[in-house]
Amino acid sequence: MSEKDLFIKSLEMEYKTTHKVLKAYPAEQAAFTPHPKCKSAQALAFNFIFEMKGADMAIDGEMDFKRIPKPPATFAEVVTAYEQAHAAFVAHVRRTPDAELDKTVKFMVGPKKMGDLRRMDVLWFLLHDSIHHRGQFSIYLRMVDAKVPSIYGPTADEPWG
Repeated sequence: MSEKDLFIKSLEMEYKTTHKVLKAYPAEQAAFTPHPKCKSAQALAFNFIFEMKGADMAIDGEMDFKRIPKPPATFAEVVTAYEQAHAAFVAHVRRTPDAELDKTVKFMVGPKKMGDLRRMDVLWFLLHDSIHHRGQFSIYLRMVDAKVPSIYGPTADEPWG
């Protein structure tokens, strides 16, 4: 299995889980934020789209975050946009030759510092970062008293036993 194939397999698995977590969130609680320094639930949900759009740019060889579309107006629209962004991103990865993914792109490597990273490494970084943000989002679920679905194992709301 090529690295690209492994990435797509991982991306698809994580997408299903993130989608399930987003669908479990009550849309009427979209403005919820657990702390003044935290994003609202809707803004955090948009982060999943933001990262895929960033990964699209990494594939193309130029990171320009000003090109990322504005967040949708409602939580439901964020979920729909996430579904659409995922389908488009998977297609983009599939049609990109492996040799292009081995090229470098300028990407953040520290505070206010950019460096050359292999495009495929940026894709992995952004996938892992989205997994991290999904963990944050699962806490939001609990804090608004929504059911937390199984992510990598059972939860109090979705036991396996």
